[in-house]
Amino acid sequence: MGIYKLKCLSCNRILEDDYTLKCNSCDALIRTEYEKKQLELRNDLPGIWKYIDWLPVSDYFETDSSIKTYKSEALAKELGLSNLYISCAGYFPEIGVKNKACSFKELESVPTYQRMKEKKKKGVILASAGNTGISFAYMSKITKIPAIIVIPESAKLLVPYPEIDTVVLIAVKGNDYFNAIHLASRINKEGFVPEGGARNIARRDGMALVMIDAAFTLKTLPDHYFQAVGSGTGAVSVWEATLRLLDDGRFGKKKIKLHVSQNHPFNPIHNAWARKAKEIDIDKDMLNAFENISKVKATMLTNRKPPYSIVGGVYDALIDTNGETYAVTNKEIDSAAKLFYELEGIDIPAEPAVAVGSLIQAIEQKKVNLSDKILLNLTAAGFERLKKDHGLYPLKPTYVAKNEHIPIEELPLNDL
Repeated sequence: MGIYKLKCLSCNRILEDDYTLKCNSCDALIRTEYEKKQLELRNDLPGIWKYIDWLPVSDYFETDSSIKTYKSEALAKELGLSNLYISCAGYFPEIGVKNKACSFKELESVPTYQRMKEKKKKGVILASAGNTGISFAYMSKITKIPAIIVIPESAKLLVPYPEIDTVVLIAVKGNDYFNAIHLASRINKEGFVPEGGARNIARRDGMALVMIDAAFTLKTLPDHYFQAVGSGTGAVSVWEATLRLLDDGRFGKKKIKLHVSQNHPFNPIHNAWARKAKEIDIDKDMLNAFENISKVKATMLTNRKPPYSIVGGVYDALIDTNGETYAVTNKEIDSAAKLFYELEGIDIPAEPAVAVGSLIQAIEQKKVNLSDKILLNLTAAGFERLKKDHGLYPLKPTYVAKNEHIPIEELPLNDL
């Protein structure tokens, strides 16, 4: 099982873990340091638990949540690539992936709920713009651990159950994810803990399985990693995984290069990185934020407060990997989604289509060599297929808040 220590990336203190999210002295990310430097696969355990030695838990529950890395043929040929690998944590039965939450966010909810159980927490509070909320609602149903989920009213959570009585879903008027984050941060219920976002080690180490599964499939680290980002936490997670894999010693000695992308015209991470700025500047990188958010197709990528400048965050990951960022237009999204479906045989929504669009840009701009080993993360692949095969149901809000400043006592938190 995952025997580990928690270390603050700023002061290097070792912290006790009581579902700990941050160091009391520093505003920096904390990171797990696992006792086992070489990961041994536990193929006797279900789903992603075969990687349990690098997850911050001591036990597991039954789940078929899984991830698969496969080598692309048709898309790779179309793009002129000889070593394109695709990471799928969605719904693609032909390759053995049948995740009912249909995104790699399921990889983060599984260890988070197990960690909460082990730390004797009653429930979780989180904000989401889509996939995270879906995966945490789904896992709440599976584990019977309650969740308070806050979303912007424009977000729609489609889940594999007609009802989930372990979830209180609060919608905030409008389409701004930041307002949902602000309201969620104000909620305090006895025994419940904040999910933690980028500060949640279980969440990051769960998403890190994208790179770990790829490394075991390829028998080496890839040269490049492509992902669409809102907060960028997934990219940070993958970066952290590569550091562990380099220490493992069996997967080469060369660092990967991170390639992260956003949907133009709302692309603050891309704008800040283009300036090589340590901080996101509201006037330079998020000018006309509300208007631009309303224009994008990949609405789940619209995070106005990503963990960019925090120690151990997105900026540090891009610096360490000499990374690249991209802004992908709605037109490029449509083209990429159509191309992927025609060639790979599975549907992808706007968010992973952003990643495909960025790969196409990188090839055109000669930022990758055609023979390089490339890993493309396609979260939520097969969403339409899942709806057809099993049916998905809109999770109805328990309460609609007129704004993020509403008195907390007005919220129906006693329903849990």
